[in-house]
Amino acid sequence: MGPGKFLQILPVLDVMHGRVVRGVAGRREEYQPVKSVLCESCDSLQVAEAIRSRFDLSMFYFADLDAILRGAPNIQILRALGDAGFTLLVDAGIQRYEDAAVIAATGAHQLVAGLETVGGPRELARLIERFGPSQVVFSIDLRDGHLMGDLSSWQAIDPMAVARQATEAGCTRFIVLDIARVGTEGGVTTLPLCSEMRAAWPDATIITGGGIRGIDDLRRLDPVVVNGVLIASALHNGSLAKADLASFREQL
Repeated sequence: MGPGKFLQILPVLDVMHGRVVRGVAGRREEYQPVKSVLCESCDSLQVAEAIRSRFDLSMFYFADLDAILRGAPNIQILRALGDAGFTLLVDAGIQRYEDAAVIAATGAHQLVAGLETVGGPRELARLIERFGPSQVVFSIDLRDGHLMGDLSSWQAIDPMAVARQATEAGCTRFIVLDIARVGTEGGVTTLPLCSEMRAAWPDATIITGGGIRGIDDLRRLDPVVVNGVLIASALHNGSLAKADLASFREQL
């Protein structure tokens, strides 16, 4: 899906030790169970149900930090969310096809291959060959604008070069996320990169996020440039209401 009129709103579930946590600036060792105006629980299913009930959203981005950091994916939680009717884009620290197959078996809608963990462009190409370009989303993982992960297999020193190699591997779907902005409510900083990517690949699907504070930040996101946006804190702290999101929503 290329550029369009609407933005897909994707609530984020950051899960660590089996609980939904609030991510702040990528300092994962400091993440604490989420405190939300939507519900008192940090149970993944209960949080997801609360978001769906309040905002009528059922497609989520699931960041499995237990898998990313320790190689221990939350398989039961993923299956429970799928059984409850949620559609999930799952980042579970995929390094190679074998990891992806385990996550795909849970019923995940799309598999996120993150720059931080995936084993290079050849492994990304293998994932796309096995699952298809519509099922694999490549995440350009940044920290303060700098590329994350082991870059030895990427012939790249900047995000656009990485995006170009991912495109050559068959990728058509991207997430552009600077984790240093996550949970900071400091505004989105990835739009220049997203704009450059859009100019290079007009028909790509591009999702961004990190730093959304409220409705004004959403209005600054040009739907010609980005197709979707990841949001967590602004949902949990009450900065966004259901009415705020109504005009932005479209299914990817």
